[in-house]
Amino acid sequence: MKKNRIKLHGFNNLTKSLSFNIYDVCYAKTESHRREYIEYIDEVYNAERLTQILTDVADIIGANILNIAHQDYEPQGASVTILISEEAVVSESLSNTEAPGPLPDTILAHLDKSHLTVHTYPESHPDNGISTFRVDIDVSTCGRVSPLKALNYLIHSFESDIVTMDYRVRGFTRDVKGKKHFIDHKINSIQNYLTRDTRDLYQMIDVNVYQENVFHTKMILKEFDLDNYLFGLGVDDLDEAEKRLILRRLKKEMAEIFYGRNVRGHMTRW
Repeated sequence: MKKNRIKLHGFNNLTKSLSFNIYDVCYAKTESHRREYIEYIDEVYNAERLTQILTDVADIIGANILNIAHQDYEPQGASVTILISEEAVVSESLSNTEAPGPLPDTILAHLDKSHLTVHTYPESHPDNGISTFRVDIDVSTCGRVSPLKALNYLIHSFESDIVTMDYRVRGFTRDVKGKKHFIDHKINSIQNYLTRDTRDLYQMIDVNVYQENVFHTKMILKEFDLDNYLFGLGVDDLDEAEKRLILRRLKKEMAEIFYGRNVRGHMTRW
């Protein structure tokens, strides 16, 4: 049964904003390993690569790119900002239902005064070997489509150990009778916009304020394989005491990022 679509008076003035942080955590034992890790991150996620990722997002949501500004920083990090404009809606199949976004060639959006931004923050601890790479991404759209449709692509574009996401719908739009609509699609959780295989990989927590159209989801990988978190060496290079020490440090780092506070002792969640 086809659902009746709201008939609007003029343009859809709702602003839909998706902001999230992606964290990649690793252990780099020596100073040279930590330096190599930062150099690796700067090379793999430089301004050129980030520009391509955001360009792909613009394609997914059917946006016209107006302007691109990008910058690599010294000693590390990069930023990209893309301004996008509306694209004429030629498909009536466009949907904001709680489901993972379709492939880039199957969705068209209606956008205006919108933007995509990404900033990277690689860093390392000088004493305990922990190195962390953080990516901040903002996707803001006006019109019919929700930026949540690009979520799966973005998460899979990075090494994502931990993800924190915020989605908010701001403002209002009017229908032809003058009634205000403060949101134009149903949403219970950001999780519903993720594919099943992604949801199976992560432990997730929601904190939602439905009456304010504010939605928050945190994700952390369920499985922990130490070999995936070592940079410059492998598990066979470590004795049992070193393995236990590194595991405690990695799990403590990830737990503190996930819960947003410092913790005491070692974590046993994995």
